Amino acid sequence: MAIDKILIANRGEIALRILRACSAMGIRTVAAHSTIDRNLKHVGMADETVCIGPAQSTQSYLNIPRIIAAMELTEAQAVHPGYGFLAENADFAERVEQSGFIFIGPRAETIRIMGDKVSAIRAMREAGVPCVPGSDGPLPDDPGRCRAIADGIGYPVLIKAAAGGGGKGMRVVHEPVKLIESIQLTRQEAKSAFGDSTVYMEKFLTDPRHIEIQVLSDTHGNAIHLGERDCSMQRRHQKVIEEAPAPGLTAAQREHIGRICTDACRRISYRGAGTFEFLYENDEFYFIEMNTRIQVEHPVTERITGVDLIAEQINIAAGEPLSYRQEDIRINGHAIECRINAEDPQTFMPSPGRIETMHTPGGPGIRVDSHIYDGYTVPPNYDSMIGKLIAYGKDRDTALARMRVALDEMVIQGIKTNVPLQQRLIRDTGFAVGGQNIHYLEKLLAGDQ
Repeated sequence: MAIDKILIANRGEIALRILRACSAMGIRTVAAHSTIDRNLKHVGMADETVCIGPAQSTQSYLNIPRIIAAMELTEAQAVHPGYGFLAENADFAERVEQSGFIFIGPRAETIRIMGDKVSAIRAMREAGVPCVPGSDGPLPDDPGRCRAIADGIGYPVLIKAAAGGGGKGMRVVHEPVKLIESIQLTRQEAKSAFGDSTVYMEKFLTDPRHIEIQVLSDTHGNAIHLGERDCSMQRRHQKVIEEAPAPGLTAAQREHIGRICTDACRRISYRGAGTFEFLYENDEFYFIEMNTRIQVEHPVTERITGVDLIAEQINIAAGEPLSYRQEDIRINGHAIECRINAEDPQTFMPSPGRIETMHTPGGPGIRVDSHIYDGYTVPPNYDSMIGKLIAYGKDRDTALARMRVALDEMVIQGIKTNVPLQQRLIRDTGFAVGGQNIHYLEKLLAGDQ
């Protein structure tokens, strides 16, 4: 089925990215926006616009009936959820398709399985994907059984919310005396944050890297991987810098774990773009979760493979077979992405406000994905990310050098941003070496590196 019109149910740079892909494909666009977002760049560029509610996301970008009503009003055939908001909401995907529209993403049942960390790990174990040693299911209420599970895994252990995400609902336990209290606290946090108190237990890996595999899978039984990304530069489990390919990973390792992921896609009849996230330690991969959407860091994969991931998402949703076979995918060069946030670079407090001056860098290998412009007011209602700066080079050293120049060239005046932090990180000797673990940035900021 050809898709002629897509409603973009998101905002900011990802909404603009989707609009650009649609325009290049000759697909008409509808920008669904909140009242405070009427001046967003993609809203001004879309073929049609529709206001779906006030600034509060619960009354606009998270309001399923209003988004479906907007699709009916504009006669859009499909909806692209981007990331965040409703992108991984199984109820939304189900309601969209029950209403006769196309959801550009996986089936609702797949989102449900992968959205619950316990069921996701169970499904991946059955599919042959290596997982972190753990409880293999929700923790029981019996303290004695919980202690026995922890003893079997070995300390330290990690208590995690089954419905968690974004680094929330996690607690490390280093000694048995703290176990039961930590389980109870994590359950309370999970119930408050996610409405689900289910928790499970995993072995806590002490010095892992965060490596993820990008996959595409269609409805015709085809699945491919597009290599890996290293997302180990994190603060409070939030990614700050991402790069592809991962420093130090061999072609043989890439092919091995990539084949495992594509086999799993076929086994669970996955549809669309997805990312398998792993902890990587001592040359071993341990599955932690699957993101059933496009990722913030997708540009680095696009740059080293030449594949337009958004366009592939749309084609898959339209029922088309993949445009590529695995043998078509070649990893060329190196790409690094710095997330640009409207926040104080030292306190990390959000810094909304009016942008007085905006100058984006350029030059060979530089890509800027951003929705901001001179005079734009960053609202206080949403995530603080205002753009992504991507640098590409024939090798990692070239990409790093170009990123240093690009960050120095970037000018955003009127609000505070994390550009100074990114300038510091991209010049850090430890990061320049590559292959640092997920704790490196936290220790660097604390003065321990």
